[in-house]
Amino acid sequence: MSLFPDGNINEQKTRKKYIDKLLTNSGWGPITSHDGKKSYKRASVEEYPTSSGPADYVLFNKGNALAAVEGKKVAVGPQNVLQQAQRYARDIQNTSFQFGEYKLPFIYSTNGVVQWFQDLRHPLSRSREVATMHTPDALEEILARDEESLIKWLVENPVDNPYLRPYQKEAIQKTEEAIIDRKRNMLVAMATGTGKTFTTVNLIYRLMKSGHAKRILFLVDRKALAAQAVTALASFEPEPGLKFDKIYEVYSQRFRREDFEEGETYDPKVLPNQYLTNPQSRHAFVYVCTIQRMMINLFGKEGMFGATLREEEDAEKLDIPIHAFDVIIADECHRGYTAQEDSKWREVLKHFDAIRIGLTATPAAHTTAFFKEVVYRYDYESAVKDNFLVDYDAVSINSDITINGTFLNEGDEVGLRDTTTGQLLFDTLEDERQLAPEKNESEWTAPDRNRKIVQELKTYLLGQEKTFGHFPKTLIFADNDLPHTSHCDILADMLRDAFGRGDAFVQKITGSQTVDRPLQKIREFRNRQNPGIVITVDMLSTGVDVPKIENIVFLRKVKSRILFEQMMGRGTRLCPEINKTHFTVFDCFGGTLLEYFKNTTSITAEAPAKSTITMPELVQRIADNQDRDYNIKVVAKRLLRIAKNITEDSRENFNFLLGADIADFARELQMRLDRDWVGTMEILKKKAFLDMCENYERPTRSFIEAIGVYDKVSSEVLFRAQDGRELKPADYIQMFERFVRENPEHVEALEILLSRPKDFHTKELKELRMKLETEPETLKDKFNERNLRRAYNVELADIISMIKHAAVGEELLTAESRVNKAFEIIHHRRQFTAEQEKWLELIRGSMIATLLLEKDDLDDLPIFSHEGISYNRLDRIFGGELDTIINELNEAVLA
Repeated sequence: MSLFPDGNINEQKTRKKYIDKLLTNSGWGPITSHDGKKSYKRASVEEYPTSSGPADYVLFNKGNALAAVEGKKVAVGPQNVLQQAQRYARDIQNTSFQFGEYKLPFIYSTNGVVQWFQDLRHPLSRSREVATMHTPDALEEILARDEESLIKWLVENPVDNPYLRPYQKEAIQKTEEAIIDRKRNMLVAMATGTGKTFTTVNLIYRLMKSGHAKRILFLVDRKALAAQAVTALASFEPEPGLKFDKIYEVYSQRFRREDFEEGETYDPKVLPNQYLTNPQSRHAFVYVCTIQRMMINLFGKEGMFGATLREEEDAEKLDIPIHAFDVIIADECHRGYTAQEDSKWREVLKHFDAIRIGLTATPAAHTTAFFKEVVYRYDYESAVKDNFLVDYDAVSINSDITINGTFLNEGDEVGLRDTTTGQLLFDTLEDERQLAPEKNESEWTAPDRNRKIVQELKTYLLGQEKTFGHFPKTLIFADNDLPHTSHCDILADMLRDAFGRGDAFVQKITGSQTVDRPLQKIREFRNRQNPGIVITVDMLSTGVDVPKIENIVFLRKVKSRILFEQMMGRGTRLCPEINKTHFTVFDCFGGTLLEYFKNTTSITAEAPAKSTITMPELVQRIADNQDRDYNIKVVAKRLLRIAKNITEDSRENFNFLLGADIADFARELQMRLDRDWVGTMEILKKKAFLDMCENYERPTRSFIEAIGVYDKVSSEVLFRAQDGRELKPADYIQMFERFVRENPEHVEALEILLSRPKDFHTKELKELRMKLETEPETLKDKFNERNLRRAYNVELADIISMIKHAAVGEELLTAESRVNKAFEIIHHRRQFTAEQEKWLELIRGSMIATLLLEKDDLDDLPIFSHEGISYNRLDRIFGGELDTIINELNEAVLA
């Protein structure tokens, strides 16, 4: 059976075979010929006369003509044919309507497969493709809607929720402006962590309050995200004393207790099926649903498998009309790393004739191709600049084995892991073997590599713990979680050994059946001290909010920009509770991962990975002569790949079905079809052959543990240039030293420090720090103290030392060392009483924090105000010489 309708049949047969069925299924029966003596309550009237010729169909409901339909044969594209339907709507007589020059409110054009629709009531209306015809009730509902009054409400009621941030208000405004402009597909791009959900619930309320929407579908891609969304709607208070779900109904699918956060008591209502199958204009509700469930509701369970079927086992196929929702909001609409996933998103979204709003942090080409226009964008860089997200530091962990793989010699001992049972055997190689880096952790592992990377991470994390006063939550993206050879499990074991804080301190959270209650573990990661380190593959890459994460570790080679940005987004959120100022990214591929993504932009040409067309579909395409030569080559290549990855028993089964060796059959496929088309197609169409192509027995996956291989692992911080380049510390320091030497005449505070230090005071120090926060323009990581300390690898180096080191090679000192040296100088010059020494110690402590001190600063310093002493009293304690002593100290600090 062909995959496509017959494009060769004429218009009359198309109407009878396809269009009549289309109209009847949409509720426009009966199909009847025009009879001028009859009136029609509800019908599709064929060959209805107009002054410019008969319309193929005119659709009647409640005695009124509502729409003209122009039908064409399958081979004709219907989009431009709407012009003919417009003519009939203009020239029809004796109707109940007049909209400018048109006497019908609606028109369609169709070839029985593709339908186009236009609402003629407004001169600026846009035609659009629809999945099928609207039902009579749907057209009546559209007809009753007063678009002008709905627009007026939005214009006259500006966005005024005081809890919205400025960019969130702007996102809502831009979305509403697009709707007012009659756009029906739009994309809102907001960086991860900037509050898309809160922005969305505010938008939903306004669309429902204005009447623009009565029935809204909020699509997400995981049950846990659906639970978050219904909780957000239920807790939102758009009107004083009234929660959203007390004003409008909020429905969802069934949840499990673990889908919700600890302490959440919201009991969501399950949407009655009739709300989907028989939408009513009186309904006003939001339905939060997973995309997977809606796929089953629309298209059935065929093609669904694994986790989707388990998660949505109570879902069923329903007859849902295209007007079931007025607005669809698709959260994380970038999802679809394969064309097959992207296709499912599209199929669901395209089924409904609704305003479609896509939400994403990472728009990509396939996303913008569908939603057409990004109406608002608030990116990561803007959010960092506005202090709504935190920036990141980068650390490169360099491993020879990671970059180059490893070489095993004849006689080397290796471990051979049985991937079906997990049993480890040891063997001695009888020949040399090259282990390729791209196969690391999938076909082989080097324990020393993982162990040394763990040790390098430990050094950084313990250093952070000492600096921060708490252990930094760390998320590690591992290569895989395959049974018996799991990279996640290998790392978990090594990390537990390295830190010695128990199993609870390091946890694996993946979709594996070996992980008990993963959602509960995510909540513990968010809310509790343990786990401090979590290892995942991609379960926590999107839709998971753990603001306390301060480290992201890439031990997985990511190639998708979308996935990479989502993973990075786990660390960007603010967390005032721990005074989070930044997060650190560890690139365990020697900086090559960050380098790979350096030039990506918010919109990229990256398309989802191509899906695999099934073998039955390929064979049918060959049979239908659809791109025949190409599809024959594809089938041949598939069979050759199978021949290289098949057991002896399965090869013999193939050989029996094909009457030849599978590899020979593949290489000769084109010739066999040329010689014996019918016989060869019979073989290809055999059910047994097609089943074998999917279910042939694969050889047991081999996995080598290179136990005798040793790795060289090092690390270094990285600094980012504006053009995306990653600079090593030596390059960054070189740029800083050049800046210091070449800019004294342009930066006054710098010139004073280096040439006239006696004139350098706290005012000049502040100016210098402010200037360095903005320099140089070519770097994202500016010359501030924190970055310079990281570059010089001197944790508490003071800014004066770093500048003098860059200018004249002076020794790098910490602030405490510099101040202590200044006090030693003063003590060589002067003798102090015990009481004076007590106050000098307090002054010393203050100067370690500030470096320089002014008379006016003393009264403002907490330590002196706490002691309840004024400057004048302190001056008397120092015999009226306090000014002189402070000046001498400042000069000594700058010496």
